[in-house]
Amino acid sequence: MSKSEIVQPFLDKKEALKLYDLDIFTLGKMAGAIREEYFGKKTFFNSNRHLNPTNKCADICKFCGFSAHRKNPNPYTLSKEEALEQIRIAINNGALEIHIVGAHNPKLDLQWYLELFRTIKEKYPLIHIKALTAAEVNFLSKISNKPFEEVLELMAENGVDSMPGGGAEIFDEKVREYICKGKVDSVRWLEIHGYWHSLGKKSNATMLFGHIESREHRIDHLLRLYYQQEKSGGFNAFIPLVYQKENNFLKVTNFPSGQEILKTIAISRILLPNIPHIKAYWATLGLNLALVAQEFGADDIDGTIQKEAIQSASGSKSANGLAKEELIAQIKNAGFIPVERDSLYNEIKIY
Repeated sequence: MSKSEIVQPFLDKKEALKLYDLDIFTLGKMAGAIREEYFGKKTFFNSNRHLNPTNKCADICKFCGFSAHRKNPNPYTLSKEEALEQIRIAINNGALEIHIVGAHNPKLDLQWYLELFRTIKEKYPLIHIKALTAAEVNFLSKISNKPFEEVLELMAENGVDSMPGGGAEIFDEKVREYICKGKVDSVRWLEIHGYWHSLGKKSNATMLFGHIESREHRIDHLLRLYYQQEKSGGFNAFIPLVYQKENNFLKVTNFPSGQEILKTIAISRILLPNIPHIKAYWATLGLNLALVAQEFGADDIDGTIQKEAIQSASGSKSANGLAKEELIAQIKNAGFIPVERDSLYNEIKIY
């Protein structure tokens, strides 16, 4: 059975929801067949560095432990000089991608970011800049009084190569009203990525799960991404992000089991055959579960990260990243072939 034959019966929400009723081994076999057809035993990673310029945020998301307006007692905002120094160190340590996301700080306006992007490209023309979630684009559009299309065009003109997938959370608007009121809505999130794709650029997509959402909400989210990809075709990877439970205001007590997480990753692979890669993001899963997820449809575990502040503020163990040698060894030990990639999934080296 090919991947196209697998997905078609499940484009109906009720049929897709029935996938959760299957036992985990059946789901793993289905998702693994699609993964195998795409990539065999390859597991991708990259050498990247996360840069989070500020944690002062105008929005109040209940799941966030990063924002200084909630439970983080240490507000900060980097100067451009401080940001550039961190980038210089990261590149000297082998980073090929700078992943720039942060809070919605009115004092860091569109011009601040454009100047940062432009300076990075002038100093390091070969570095890949992955920057600004659709939520940040929407925020900068509002405070600059520019349509989001113009914001995206300016980002591209000033050196941004691709966009991360953050800010999607769960697309259901009732859930969004509770967990991230005031943030970009689901329709605009998809519009922003669609327009970015129309500029010939790539992006990722995410889903934050394991909090107050239902399985139905997850299926709805995945199918909306499927149809957006059919229209604009620019998503490189889908990243199911597991909710981090510490230091935030959601007060969730019923966390998903490992099996529920693996089922969700497998279902993502089954329902999104048109998005090439499924990333088991070790920063939210933990490295061990991210490696197990390679048996359930995932083919990527993200990268070295070097430094990270957003997920680690809520309990993830990702603050200081992982050494490349550790990633390679762990992927091999799990029975897969480590492949270092660039940010657009061109293969750099097979280990």
